[in-house]
Amino acid sequence: MNQLDTGELVWRARDIRCLFLDIDGVLTDGKLYIGPNGEETKTNYVRDGLGIKMMLKAGLHVAVISGRPSESMRQRLSWLGVRHIALDTEDKLPAYVRIRDTLGLTDAQCAHMGDDVPDLPLMQRVALALSVADAHPKALAAAHWVSRYGGGNGAVREAVDLILDAQGLA
Repeated sequence: MNQLDTGELVWRARDIRCLFLDIDGVLTDGKLYIGPNGEETKTNYVRDGLGIKMMLKAGLHVAVISGRPSESMRQRLSWLGVRHIALDTEDKLPAYVRIRDTLGLTDAQCAHMGDDVPDLPLMQRVALALSVADAHPKALAAAHWVSRYGGGNGAVREAVDLILDAQGLA
């Protein structure tokens, strides 16, 4: 793991203006539940949702980029107030650059929480690379900080708390 000491971590978190998130394995536990008619359902942790709302209320941005389509997640994210959502995007870097530029931000003002190999290009580019406890070893190695929690179990909330605390917004 490429984890930072506390001082460096807080220093980077102070400048974050947008938290980019993956869905499967970060906002969810990574499991797909397939119904008898092929419908897909996912579970979400309510505290992660509250963390997203807290981030937005503090005047910061949240963006979601996922390699899979999910209308149920698009609806959930919209309910939470997330306006920057890119789904069914296997190559996440172009979507990241587009959203970052739309918000007028630099890489130094962005964090990304990922859990697997498709997240690596973003994790290697942003100022603050975050991961969940049960991430793939390559994502863990790329992370500056790893949550105590697995995907879909409070990791996003813990990351939001880290950023808001560093900025005195908690």
